Amino acid sequence: MISKMRPQNGGARLGIVFNGSPLFSGGAGSGESDIRRWIIENDMLEAIIALPDQLFYNTGISTYIWIVTNRKAKDRKGKVQLVNAVGFFKKMARSLGNKRNEISDDHIAEATKIYGTFKNAEYCKIFPNEYFGYTRVIIERPLRLNFQVSPERIARLDQQSGFVNLSKSKKKGKEGVKEIQEGEALQKAIKALLAGIDGTKIYKNREKFIEAVSAVIPAKAGIQIKAPVMKAILEALSERDETADICKDKDGRPEPDAELRDAENVPLSDNIDDYFKREVLPHVSDAWMDRSKDKVGYEINFTKEFYKYTPLRSLEDIRKDILSLEKETEGSMNEVLEA
Repeated sequence: MISKMRPQNGGARLGIVFNGSPLFSGGAGSGESDIRRWIIENDMLEAIIALPDQLFYNTGISTYIWIVTNRKAKDRKGKVQLVNAVGFFKKMARSLGNKRNEISDDHIAEATKIYGTFKNAEYCKIFPNEYFGYTRVIIERPLRLNFQVSPERIARLDQQSGFVNLSKSKKKGKEGVKEIQEGEALQKAIKALLAGIDGTKIYKNREKFIEAVSAVIPAKAGIQIKAPVMKAILEALSERDETADICKDKDGRPEPDAELRDAENVPLSDNIDDYFKREVLPHVSDAWMDRSKDKVGYEINFTKEFYKYTPLRSLEDIRKDILSLEKETEGSMNEVLEA
């Protein structure tokens, strides 16, 4: 629809009725988010009007009117208007399927007036375009592992592809059978040699554990551990341990733990470094940001902008109600017991 809009003759304006999904579906970098981003960053989103639910015959969902234009008035440039008209309806005398509400001419006039006035009020909020944008920043935390050569952990080797592949072959006939037999023998030898390491000792430093494994296995029968097999051994014999030393790569940098990886949506109006120091580091002091994976996204949380907090009832009021109900039911309970 936007592709049909022309800048000639003062431009164009269109209104589209959507459900709630186009407001927020899809995270940063997704197609949905990128469409929102393109529309907003090109300053084409003029307003969104939230309509009452149960307006249509075959669905009771909430709907929204998007006003998109390439001819924004000067006072609207760089801004998006949200109009909350969810309460502008009257009940129908007789329902038509899911359609139980309808908008009267007076409601239409009121919503139109709010839209035209273009001022912050109870049912109207105006925001700069960038208010709806955010940067999705990946937060990493270091990998910490302990290692132990216990029978239970050695048994896990049979679930590691790098170890299992030792006893597989792509060759056919006798050569394939021979290769499989040699692989099975190698698997048994590796397990037997690992069992020779003290099974009660827990290593909390990966480099020292690798040294211990490398010192034992090559010393027997000339067995050499290739990278996939060593990886399988480390995977099988390790467990996450917050008290263990940080695992580091070949350049001495901390390795990230995929299970602890998280993401933060930082508003475009906020400085990312300041946000990280303020919102993340006080809770996880060993965290860092992987800025190479930054993605910009846009979403419109309509409900949040018009949410009205309703205070909870006090404990004293709840207590009074409970005592009152107990008095009301006391006589009834005695009648039941006597019967």
